[in-house]
Amino acid sequence: MNLPFITDPLFYAAAVPAVLLMGLSKAGFGAGFGSLAVPVMALAVTVPEAAAILMPVLLLMDLMGVTVFRRDFDWKLLRFLLPWGLLGTVIGTLLFRLLEARWVAGIVGGFTLLFLAQRLLFPPRADSPPWPRWVGALMTTTAGFTSFVAHAGGPPVTAYVIPMRLSPVRFTATMAVFFFVVNASKWLPYAWLGLIDARNMATSLVLLPIAPVGVLIGAWLTRRIGQTLFYRILYAGMALTGAKLLWDALR
Repeated sequence: MNLPFITDPLFYAAAVPAVLLMGLSKAGFGAGFGSLAVPVMALAVTVPEAAAILMPVLLLMDLMGVTVFRRDFDWKLLRFLLPWGLLGTVIGTLLFRLLEARWVAGIVGGFTLLFLAQRLLFPPRADSPPWPRWVGALMTTTAGFTSFVAHAGGPPVTAYVIPMRLSPVRFTATMAVFFFVVNASKWLPYAWLGLIDARNMATSLVLLPIAPVGVLIGAWLTRRIGQTLFYRILYAGMALTGAKLLWDALR
């Protein structure tokens, strides 16, 4: 009898840690770790299949994140970010079949490491201005594109928002709403591309009970750590994510 979901134990050995990492990232703790979910799952399935399986998991996590931080997001910043992020998903839809996801992820990894190197070699002063808005538009469009292709949108938009020095809760809340909208916009294009099928959705339902665990742990930690430690963890998550994405593209 053929079960409607993936039964390979090796797949779940990769998928369960991937979902937990994504949950922690969705709640703001170690943001950037969520971009590792697809590369980790790709150890057992193809990148498009991993991305499709994670769609219902992302929906639940996004709803939880928006609910937990619903009073804390920066609406003015979101009005700028969302149109560019949605433009990125449109570009991702049009180019999805023409690009290898691992190369897209590798480009994201390279730019993430360059951003971190710039922050370490030339640390910003207290009075340093944020990035120009044209840089924000470019990086947020990139975030929408890489989110569509490999759920790896965190590093580009995070690199733009970090210099604004938002509080941990406001940063997390704003990113939660941004990715809720961006991820919701991907459902119809994913279906049009044939990625939303019964096997992928059934497999996602098996993983769904794990989703709240990482989100709740991450939300609890985000509200209890100081801003300095929060951004150190953020940088660590981005460094690990960038290195992993770049390694997967080059190996």
